[in-house]
Amino acid sequence: MTGWNTETAAGPLGAGTITLVEGSSFCISGPNGDIHPDLPQGVFHLDTRILSRWQLRINDQPLEPLAAELKEPYRALFACRVPRPDGYADSPLLVERMREVGAGILEEITVRNYSRQAARCTITLTAEADFADLFEVKEARITRVWKETRRVENDSLEIRGQWEGFRKSVIIRGEGAGAGSKALGFRVTIPAFGQWNTRVSVLPAAEGKPFSHPSRGELSPSDRRRQEWVAKIPVLQIGNRSIQRTLRRSYEDLGALRIQDPDHPERVVVAAGAPWFMTLFGRDSLWASEMALPVDPSLALGTLRTLADRQGKEVNTDTEEEPGKILHEVRLDVSSGQALRGSSAYYGSVDATPLFMVAVGSVSRWGFAKDTIAELLPNADRALDWIRHYGDRDGDGYVEYGRPNQHGLINQGWKDSWDGINFADGTLAEAPIALAEVQAYVHGAYVARAWMAYDDGDLALASELRERADRLKQKFNEDFWMPDKGYYAVALDKDKRQVDACASNMGHCLWFGLMDEDKVPSVVEHLMSPKMFSGWGVRTLATDMAAYNPASYHNGSVWPHDNAIIMSGLLRYGYIEEAQRIGTALLEAAEYSDGRLPELFCGFDRARFTEPVPYPTACSPQAWAATTPIHVVTSLMRYDTHISLGGIWLDPVLPPDFGDVHISNAPMGDARITIDASGTDATVRGIPEGLTVYRGQRPWMSELVEQPQLWRPDTLHRPGDAANRGDAPA
Repeated sequence: MTGWNTETAAGPLGAGTITLVEGSSFCISGPNGDIHPDLPQGVFHLDTRILSRWQLRINDQPLEPLAAELKEPYRALFACRVPRPDGYADSPLLVERMREVGAGILEEITVRNYSRQAARCTITLTAEADFADLFEVKEARITRVWKETRRVENDSLEIRGQWEGFRKSVIIRGEGAGAGSKALGFRVTIPAFGQWNTRVSVLPAAEGKPFSHPSRGELSPSDRRRQEWVAKIPVLQIGNRSIQRTLRRSYEDLGALRIQDPDHPERVVVAAGAPWFMTLFGRDSLWASEMALPVDPSLALGTLRTLADRQGKEVNTDTEEEPGKILHEVRLDVSSGQALRGSSAYYGSVDATPLFMVAVGSVSRWGFAKDTIAELLPNADRALDWIRHYGDRDGDGYVEYGRPNQHGLINQGWKDSWDGINFADGTLAEAPIALAEVQAYVHGAYVARAWMAYDDGDLALASELRERADRLKQKFNEDFWMPDKGYYAVALDKDKRQVDACASNMGHCLWFGLMDEDKVPSVVEHLMSPKMFSGWGVRTLATDMAAYNPASYHNGSVWPHDNAIIMSGLLRYGYIEEAQRIGTALLEAAEYSDGRLPELFCGFDRARFTEPVPYPTACSPQAWAATTPIHVVTSLMRYDTHISLGGIWLDPVLPPDFGDVHISNAPMGDARITIDASGTDATVRGIPEGLTVYRGQRPWMSELVEQPQLWRPDTLHRPGDAANRGDAPA
């Protein structure tokens, strides 16, 4: 089996790489728009590289890059010039390539002649398609050679590949081109101060029929999809223009990362990230959907339904499937299907299953119909059964992991690199491993399902799950807490020893309320210390740990989503200033990458490097990084809802440099509301009938489970709460 064991790193993409993404397709090219087969570049569709070489030559000269600008996540404009054959610096021939990615690519090529003389040009586009699967390209280990045939017809070239009974093909067509067996060619004369242009398309053929691109002047499918997305999501206006740019980029990236469930086209889910993870992931897609709830709750519902359809049904050591387990990722390429014996799903994740239950609880708060949530409850209960019978391998009350075959992931939490879980002295922890944050997710799963049971009148199940959550919390604080160090172990290893590294994992436990109150101050002190907080965010590992490396994937880097979760946990326990520091740092970091937060960046101290140091192979755009700015702003607004309780909660703690925040078209049940916030003040307009705006923090599921009678809609007014109905200040 290939791909999941991440001991093998992705190869370098090349300097100035441009990545375009739309749904389950993406394109990686050099800064002049060319695609080089000796680098992990290409046009990819459904995990297959359908274009491995794409080189534009004019008069046998490669193009010199001048600029490359992203217009949308799926469209870029390349500006280049044609080198002069006589060696002079300035060239009169400039080239623009406007490229859009969809099922394949559509490229408009314009050559402008800034000379007083006409220019005769021979223009060639060389194309190759190796049909390599994504993992082969990513890890630079292409071993399969497809038997290739080519068919030329007028202005088009079709490349067909065959390998062990599998067949694929791609069609390349150019307006006005003369097609050859290796390239499309054009012979043109460009008048003085004139221009020439053409459109070229590259499209895979599905069951012998190619996809199609729109005619000139028509709106492309990507543009139509973007328009529909923009119409349904909130409109944000923020006084701080840099933050507004970052949020706009987050919206654009999240929109481009939406993919359809192939079995249910009406369902939209969130792909994990580009370039290598343009598919459904359990953990990543659930976290991204959770953080995007205030923007589009339907993303979470679509993700849950799609994961529910693929929930584990049997024990399969090849795929690591188990009854009730939620998948790690879906892959559609040829070699993955062979390795998984015909399956497209790999299940090597310890945290996706409890996070699925947490997300069901979150979706239930956002106003979906009772029958919609009821459809997911059997899947939630099967996930509970997995926790009990498979997740807790030895009956000690903790969910842990250990891979059943040598090809799967060594570590199966969110820090899934081979060396991601280690002791303070750098020794690697050995499986089975019980991660701190996974126990927090399990606790969150118990209380979410307990509240839904209570809400449905199933008091016996609610009581059972509440007691199970209480036992887990007590046991966790006994077994993971290290009083001599003042923080929680990152994990327990196979011998139940505390893995004593100071790591960011414990910060996730804050959000889920798993920590004893008396231990929280010490944890916060460690998280915000110079050893952990780089100035751009909390590091994954403290600088005084033996495994620390600021340029590692999980041992000292800074991950935006990790920090967003920690920030919410700090707010839960009232650490407002610390939460503001993290939120501000993340938004400032985005300024140095055109408003887009990458998957991660290096953990160098801000006092040493005045800009965030990029991690060489970080995904960008990436789903939970794209949703991080959204989560930062909504968390600092302390904006949330629980519609079955009849409440909207809004109690902002926005830093002064945010300026005024105006949000319109925000989804709230079946309605749309408008929010204005500044500092600690806020007003809401358009509140749906039956909902009340409350000042303060939304009651956590654990609070609801402990004292549900206090939180019924008719008794929701707690002492000190400012409750308002209608169009009124919150």
